[in-house]
Amino acid sequence: MLIAPYTVIAMTEMPTLNATDHSRDSAGLRYVYPVISRRAGGVSIGINLNTNNACNWRCIYCQVPELTRGTAPPVDLALLEKELTGFLYELQHGDFMQHVPPEARRINDIALSGNGESTSAQEFGEVIELVGRIKPAELKLVLITNGSLMQRDNVQQGLRRMAQLNGEVWFKLDRASAAGMALLNDTKMTMDKVRQNLVTAIDCCPNTWLQTCWFAIDGVAPTSRDEDDYVDFVKGLLRAGIKPQGVLLYGLARPSLQEEAPRLSALPEAELQRFAARLRTLGMEVRVSA
Repeated sequence: MLIAPYTVIAMTEMPTLNATDHSRDSAGLRYVYPVISRRAGGVSIGINLNTNNACNWRCIYCQVPELTRGTAPPVDLALLEKELTGFLYELQHGDFMQHVPPEARRINDIALSGNGESTSAQEFGEVIELVGRIKPAELKLVLITNGSLMQRDNVQQGLRRMAQLNGEVWFKLDRASAAGMALLNDTKMTMDKVRQNLVTAIDCCPNTWLQTCWFAIDGVAPTSRDEDDYVDFVKGLLRAGIKPQGVLLYGLARPSLQEEAPRLSALPEAELQRFAARLRTLGMEVRVSA
């Protein structure tokens, strides 16, 4: 049972939330922020460990302002615990939901996402333990990750604990070629390394999904080669007995804050549904968010 903590949010100053605004400071807290998740269909309690706006990748569709290369700074675990405890109390017993559209007034999950790669925090395993102590047992825990640091012991420890906490991993795979990842994610990651990292993620937390952002660049949709690369990658996984839970296929909903922003545009939902149908023929569950 949550005990009423100190007040963490000035409710009269809270803006009305919507699915197109994922501001990390809407609640005036360092680590914890609420969003309306279009993919989750309700309130997602975000945890931002990258308060310095630093990430080891630079995805060209990223909405983080002043994004820099780097890792998460040291995490103040005591402050994070206070913020998360207080915010959960406000959600369950306070007036927070008046700032949420009626159709989204449900708590869907706690999500580690924020302004960079959460697994870059040295305290990642400790953060998962902390969240596990605080969250209601039935509340889902989600890690949204580029999957690039799965070789770290503290990350694997955290993922194994997540598997015990009704947790799931959303593993980024926007393109299934080295060239495509270099273009979209500004990383030199090879597909062999991506596969290895994905296998590690699934081994540690079997409820692992691929999350894929599908959009146009310079008015051009992903090519048939892009689609074939993705399908072939998934086929190779399945042949080896490696099966993600499914694919979270989504389009651009909020403007990028990277220099490539003017070149990017959303695809029609029909285009996403067409690609989703192709993936479903492989036996994969696919959830589409246009």
